[in-house]
Amino acid sequence: MNTEVIDRMVEKDPSLESSRPVLESMNPGTYCIHRSWGFGLIAGFDDDRGMILINFEEDDKSSHAMDPVFCIDKLELLPDDHILAQHRKNTEEIEKLAKKEPADLIIKVLEHGNDGCMNTREIERVLGYLFGAAKAKRWWTATKKVLVKDPRIAVPNKKTEPYVLRDEPVKPEQEILQDFFEEKRSYEKIVLAEKLFDLAAEKEDLQADLPQVLADLTVAILEAKNLSQADRLYGIWVRNNLARDVEEDVEKLEPTSASILKECEDDLAALADLMPAKFHSRFLDLVARTYPDNWKKTVLNLLQNTTVKFSGECAHFLIDREESKLLISTLNVWLDEQTLKAPVLLWMLKFRKLAKFQELLDKMINPRLLTAVFSAIDYESLKNATSRRIPLGEVLSDDRQLLSDILDKGSEENAKDLAQALMLNPGFEDLTKRSLLARFIKKFSSIQALLDGQSSSSSSSSASAPVEDTLIVSKDSYDRKLGDLDVLTKEKIPENSLAIEKAREHGDLKENAEYHMAKDDQKILLARQAELQSELMRAKATDFSEAPSDSIGIGSVVKLKDTGSGEQLCYTILGAWDGDPDNNVLSYLTPLGQSILGKKVGDDIQIDVEGNAQSLSVESVSRWVDNK
Repeated sequence: MNTEVIDRMVEKDPSLESSRPVLESMNPGTYCIHRSWGFGLIAGFDDDRGMILINFEEDDKSSHAMDPVFCIDKLELLPDDHILAQHRKNTEEIEKLAKKEPADLIIKVLEHGNDGCMNTREIERVLGYLFGAAKAKRWWTATKKVLVKDPRIAVPNKKTEPYVLRDEPVKPEQEILQDFFEEKRSYEKIVLAEKLFDLAAEKEDLQADLPQVLADLTVAILEAKNLSQADRLYGIWVRNNLARDVEEDVEKLEPTSASILKECEDDLAALADLMPAKFHSRFLDLVARTYPDNWKKTVLNLLQNTTVKFSGECAHFLIDREESKLLISTLNVWLDEQTLKAPVLLWMLKFRKLAKFQELLDKMINPRLLTAVFSAIDYESLKNATSRRIPLGEVLSDDRQLLSDILDKGSEENAKDLAQALMLNPGFEDLTKRSLLARFIKKFSSIQALLDGQSSSSSSSSASAPVEDTLIVSKDSYDRKLGDLDVLTKEKIPENSLAIEKAREHGDLKENAEYHMAKDDQKILLARQAELQSELMRAKATDFSEAPSDSIGIGSVVKLKDTGSGEQLCYTILGAWDGDPDNNVLSYLTPLGQSILGKKVGDDIQIDVEGNAQSLSVESVSRWVDNK
């Protein structure tokens, strides 16, 4: 902004003198970040209105006119060497830097932080403008692992602490070694020791300090009262990793991992569930070494009584040890005894397509297993009096092929029994239950009668005269609506929530246009979600195979004659969401559809067309399913 304009502004309001440097920086070609509107470029200055013109990347308009005084505390002006400005001017070079030297890019980001410091949220904000939210998240996750080993950057131990650009490079392992000796808390000492092991590329660098590190760890493992047995085992393994790397005989170091296992052998499952996932395989190796004559029984017990992650690791372990036959025979015994627990069932369903398990589990993915699944879901719902979704139910709902694969291996009678069990199961939300029942009906249309609460014969009459407040719909249109709801619930609403949270961070909600737009979007999305849920709750999916042949019903193809003009008309009457006027497909809920339902060949119909009476006669009636 030129000096004359600024002088006039200061003359009008002397308090702006202190903001002169900011106003002087509002020049065309300067990149900026607005608190509400995001990243943009100052495109020019409107002399007539005294406004700066800004092009925002997230907005379709060519430019926004903004009062420079109003923007003083809302607009962050970026210097030419800022990473975002460099990226927009030379995108290819910065993209190359991000790929080949990610730590160097973060250094460029930190250079514009307060004294070379930025917290995680501030860094992620810049990266979001740099790459876009999705790519930024993936890139930052990978880059954080690189930064840990870079001597130029101090990586925080806690999320609330900042990343710091060091004045002088320091080997991270030396810094962690110092933190280790100063730390008094036992668990934190173990965590630092593990970081030390991960970072020290040349373990001989630790030779001088290793005896003291091992001694301190041993004291923490033995004497700390606040450590669980799982924490102690974790500490022993970290200690052994360090000792083994410098050729220390770990078998002479007390306590041993086997001693912890024997102390907890009455409840090994509880100990296993507390172990970090990266140590699951090591835990099972320890079990095999500690109980050489009884390890198979012990691992099977862990498979049945631990969480799904550890159950899966037990299955991997048995297969790797060539015990596949033992695993499958045991699973079948548990299924016969009806003792299969939810974590094992969840592992079987989630990993049934994994190459390692597919052939092994294929024969067990059958109606008998689904009965066990429904029982486990029923039990979970009674045990947990909360609104939390049950993982087994989520897998059934989310895996669109699972139920079909199971029903293919059973009879229609099996399917009816299972559908009845599903209808009575309290562990499913109503909408999920209807979605699953629709998949049953897709395989066996006779199950529609269960959903209606009627016999198959009465379902025929419902095709011509649907129960009030119930929507008869095609299976395709039902699946489309269900898909729309799925996208809304799992993608659009969560994305909107993130947008609201992001906008809220800008503060000043009264002037925060981004926040208000996101909140408006939220109202629309939630209203649409409620509408879809209501429609799906009322819907009954059908393939129109029950349409009558002697009268007009839902699923009929009707030929009509205008008795006045002699014009021939042909319509297909389908479900509530199937209307396609261009192809003469009518929803049964349209005025014409309602007027002709139940009519037979030869019947006359009187309808009102834009205030004029029209007489029609029914020439012929056929079933749509027979004409496809």
